Amino acid sequence: MILDSLGMFDAAAAFPELMGIAAHTTRSVLADAVLPHHDEVANVVLIGIGTAGDAGALVLEATGPTLPIPIVVHREYGVPNFVDGSSLVIALSFDGDTAETVEAVQNALADGAHVVCVSGGGELERLAESEGLIHLPVVAGAPVARAAIGVMSVPVLVLFDRLGLYPGADAWIAAAIEQTTRRRDALIAEDNLSRRLAHKLGRMFPIIYGGNGPGGMAASFWKTQFNENAKVAAFANQAPELTHTEIVGWGQDGDVTRQIFQVFMLRHDFEHPLVSARLDVVDEILDEVVGGVHRVDAEGDGLLAQLFDLVLIGQFASLHAAVEQGVDPGPVPIVDTIASRVGEL
Repeated sequence: MILDSLGMFDAAAAFPELMGIAAHTTRSVLADAVLPHHDEVANVVLIGIGTAGDAGALVLEATGPTLPIPIVVHREYGVPNFVDGSSLVIALSFDGDTAETVEAVQNALADGAHVVCVSGGGELERLAESEGLIHLPVVAGAPVARAAIGVMSVPVLVLFDRLGLYPGADAWIAAAIEQTTRRRDALIAEDNLSRRLAHKLGRMFPIIYGGNGPGGMAASFWKTQFNENAKVAAFANQAPELTHTEIVGWGQDGDVTRQIFQVFMLRHDFEHPLVSARLDVVDEILDEVVGGVHRVDAEGDGLLAQLFDLVLIGQFASLHAAVEQGVDPGPVPIVDTIASRVGEL
């Protein structure tokens, strides 16, 4: 019997439907909202910690190639020094009470920035109400933040469309929902890709590699999912950077690393050709020094669909890894312990 006290598997299975609800809800909220004209926005700052930060990173990778202005993801207290009246600051928090994000919103307001809050309530919703800010709800359905990357990122994508920064968002979101529905249907079958990957990993430690921005974003997400769901140490990096640095650390202790590490290579159709070539070489090199190298290829129409496809595979893989470890994927008491000890609970 699977130990899953918070219903993490059910939340993963509801991933595409929740994305659709999030898109519909956001469109309704924005229907009569007064937004800054896109010519008034010189830069965008996405603020979030944990999965909220991952949602910001996903938005960055999906929209960055076509955005006419700079966009950055800020994962800490405060705001960057360049934030001013021409900045659009979007704060993401699952419950709305993330201490770092609440402080960042207060700083952004003091700097005169345009601020939009995305949360499931909490202090961010109260701030939005008191300051007259737009608040986009994180729709219900995910039991914890790490299961909510879809419902936190989709509102931002719809907002970008309304601002004229991500034209065609509706079509790309629809394609992502279509792909994640296909993938979900495959992953809830008895024999599926994510379960096989977790079984191959067993009690070893995962290292996740991806190519340039999108693959690297997905690799980072997989890492944190393994950390929080399976409660194991995990590591992530991306090419080309890892082929200039981390790759040098492989080989010296191959007799040890073969016993404790397995590598997951996340691939997609939007890699730079030379990044693809580098990852192919890395695959060959690592075959000699780790317990296994497992290639995972994204599917779907468009970059957004392929990003969400990799995200969903990783979410299920980490949950099956929790089963392999014999742990409940839901609770993460150490996070609350740290927050309590620094006085943020």
